Amino acid sequence: MTASKSEAAYQLVSERIVNGAYSPGYRLVLGTIADELGCSVVPVREAIRRLEAEGLVHFTRNVGATVAHVDSTLYLHTMQTLMIIEPAATALAADAMDAAWLAEARKLNDAMRQCLEDFDPVAFTRMNTEFHKLLYGQCPNPHILDLVQRGWRRLAAMRASSFTHIPSRAKASVQEHEALLELIANHATPAQIETACRAHRANTLNAYLASAGMPPSAI
Repeated sequence: MTASKSEAAYQLVSERIVNGAYSPGYRLVLGTIADELGCSVVPVREAIRRLEAEGLVHFTRNVGATVAHVDSTLYLHTMQTLMIIEPAATALAADAMDAAWLAEARKLNDAMRQCLEDFDPVAFTRMNTEFHKLLYGQCPNPHILDLVQRGWRRLAAMRASSFTHIPSRAKASVQEHEALLELIANHATPAQIETACRAHRANTLNAYLASAGMPPSAI
């Protein structure tokens, strides 16, 4: 029961951080969260520790837990991690991507292309997240999939990957999506799919780093 309550607390707080209900600096009162869930503070404390380990929550002595602020270094480390594991997840998932799946992915990428005409960075970022979820979501390795999902949750909570920061990256991103879908449709090797996905992720990271005046990633 404690484990399930801890998971419920984790999901609740994580979702509210990602959707902005809990903004950076927001103080997380364990007792209030526990009352909302109808449990003791023990499972809530466990959930907060998980979120702290993921970089979404910061704990300060005599202050308590607060929602972490955007950290360029954390963004860099998260993206570098995703550059390694997300391409692997996408390559492993490719065999499960049938014609219906490809049609759905292309429809979403087409919507992103249309969004370029009257650019809405928030909508574009949301669709980009959904697109990549389609690609890696059928990864048969649950451990790799869990790591990828954690990385994307961290990015969403930081809001650092939004195309608000790198609008010039949007057009190339759509083109790279299309090329990646062509590889999958033509039954390219896992190594080819993984390489293309890693290059795509690296291009996004380096565009963000350039916008922040930071050197490109070495990975």
